[in-house]
Amino acid sequence: MNAFVLAGGQSTRMGRDKALLEFRGRPLVDHAIQKLRALGFSPRIAGTRPDLSTYAPVIPDNYPGSGPLAGIEAALSASDSSLNFFLPIDLPLLPLDFLRWLVARAGETSALGTIPFLEDRPQPLCAVYHRDLLPYAQSALAVGDRKVMRVIGDAAVSSGSKLDRFNVETVAASIDISAALPPYRWFQNFNTPADLLNAALVESPYIQ
Repeated sequence: MNAFVLAGGQSTRMGRDKALLEFRGRPLVDHAIQKLRALGFSPRIAGTRPDLSTYAPVIPDNYPGSGPLAGIEAALSASDSSLNFFLPIDLPLLPLDFLRWLVARAGETSALGTIPFLEDRPQPLCAVYHRDLLPYAQSALAVGDRKVMRVIGDAAVSSGSKLDRFNVETVAASIDISAALPPYRWFQNFNTPADLLNAALVESPYIQ
């Protein structure tokens, strides 16, 4: 399995570059890279961001300006592995134990997509995707379709492959982590300055 940080967003709501925004004294991109390294990966960064190459090798988008799906497509194009783990740049509160569980589950099922659902809402940017998704992502991007979940769902139907969708709250109840944050905090995106301020007040054993 290969691992990639998704770093292709425009950070419009934040008002400044999110990847290099400091959280607890380190850029968000470094938090994501270090989490993946702690899981035993040699991560790469998916997104047209040559300025981030000091943190990890960068894979530029083949469809610039097309959102996260373009990052997923670029990573799958460059990958030599069937399974590929993606972590967005703005989720530093995700616990390593949860990410480790996600990786193990994907390895067991080899599904087209292994996707967490939190409060019945998909979290498709923190997920594992099979390289078989690649031609479907390419076809969608070629006609301007950038909706990650729609493309993945259509790919599963067209290929007859399965998607592994699981409930984060159920998994959280089975993971033994002391002083655990509630699962809804795990997926707290950093989209605005207020999000960053609120997260900075969190005492979390998850931040690496």
